[in-house]
Amino acid sequence: MFVDRVVIEVRAGNGGDGCVSFRREKFVPRGGPDGGDGGHGGSVVIVAEAGVDSLTALAHRKHWVAGNGQPGQGSNRHGRNADDLTLRVPPGTVVMDDQAGFEIRDLARAGDQVIAARAGKGGHGNTHFKSSTNRSPRESTPGGQGEQRRLRLELKVIADVGLVGKPNAGKSTLLSRLSRARPEIADYPFTTKFPNLGRVQLDRERSLVMADIPGLIEGAHEGVGLGHEFLRHIERAGILVHLVEPVPVDGSDPLENYRHICDELRLYKAQLAERPQIVAVTKCELPGAGEVRRRLAEETGRDVLALSAVTGQGLDRLVYAISATLQTH
Repeated sequence: MFVDRVVIEVRAGNGGDGCVSFRREKFVPRGGPDGGDGGHGGSVVIVAEAGVDSLTALAHRKHWVAGNGQPGQGSNRHGRNADDLTLRVPPGTVVMDDQAGFEIRDLARAGDQVIAARAGKGGHGNTHFKSSTNRSPRESTPGGQGEQRRLRLELKVIADVGLVGKPNAGKSTLLSRLSRARPEIADYPFTTKFPNLGRVQLDRERSLVMADIPGLIEGAHEGVGLGHEFLRHIERAGILVHLVEPVPVDGSDPLENYRHICDELRLYKAQLAERPQIVAVTKCELPGAGEVRRRLAEETGRDVLALSAVTGQGLDRLVYAISATLQTH
């Protein structure tokens, strides 16, 4: 199961209390204070780790609690520190405070980490309060309280190339032809309900990650058709490949469909409209595909590719165009 958004409660551990104790040795009257400090609690740390590709591991448990520090003991013995609680998430995860609504950290790359909840410090034992005027202190301090937070974790997939287009435009089929990914493919709209990733080999030494973004519809920037759920995955794509179906199953105009998708990208985030984009007509084996390609080229003023995932036509040219665009940008 692919999970790209979870809300969890995290609580760091409390620090251990400081100890009030005095030395008790034979022939050593008034041995003085020897109360040890309490141990520190464990913090909650979130780490982006390569190889983790979903938030599924966090979805089935809503409360994550780190351990508490142990109290100090006599003979100046320090309480045991608690271990930090580490939560592993995919690179591209944004950590947000769900109550205050602000972003804590964007864990964009593998190895990025953030302390989501800080642990309480251990309290001081009475040894800390010894002085020339207070030789028998009976004071200590309690351990500090660990932070508690409600977090919202949102995954924005990281890909070099994002495939966008209307539902049933052939994005999943194209991804399955160019990579070893095996997304669900069927002849009805909205087959894809979450992004699929595949690695496309450019040559012996170079490869790229391609994401099949679920189909967008008009009003997606306002959340229509799970628009926000899909659009945020496009934000990190280096370039976009816009696929246009020449003969839509709903009888709509292919050029209007192209304009709608471009508008949705721009209205969701202006930077997406400026992202490098390759336009391609899919299913070019169908009658009328050539005319749609010609009209798109006239409207956009750019070279429009013709692709067929069934026959393999234009796939090599698409890979070459993607490689050249990535090198340029």
